Amino acid sequence: MKSALLGFAALLAMTVSASAQDVGGRYAVQGKNPNGSNYGGTAEITVTSQNTCRIVWKTGSSSSRGICMRNGNSFAASYVLGKDVGLVIYEIQPDRSMRGIWTIADQTGVGGEILTPQ
Repeated sequence: MKSALLGFAALLAMTVSASAQDVGGRYAVQGKNPNGSNYGGTAEITVTSQNTCRIVWKTGSSSSRGICMRNGNSFAASYVLGKDVGLVIYEIQPDRSMRGIWTIADQTGVGGEILTPQ
């Protein structure tokens, strides 16, 4: 019984790890800043291991970079925009798009963002 449970746990871990691979690629970005203004652009996610990735956003004349990871239907990234550090948390949708909220350290308010696979 114990070996069957260990085998199931290993299979489950491989399935979760394998699913992390399918977030890589290029995305269209639609977002709303905490002040209510809209923005758009692109994001590129590059998978770097079974559970981590790098992400680069290009919105308007701005560019930000970060690290990211997936856990089930959750996808999170930390990023640097100029001298600011931020965090975004997305929920992966059945159509592979991601809907999330983001914030910048030590600032009030949150923004919203949707990533749509291209």
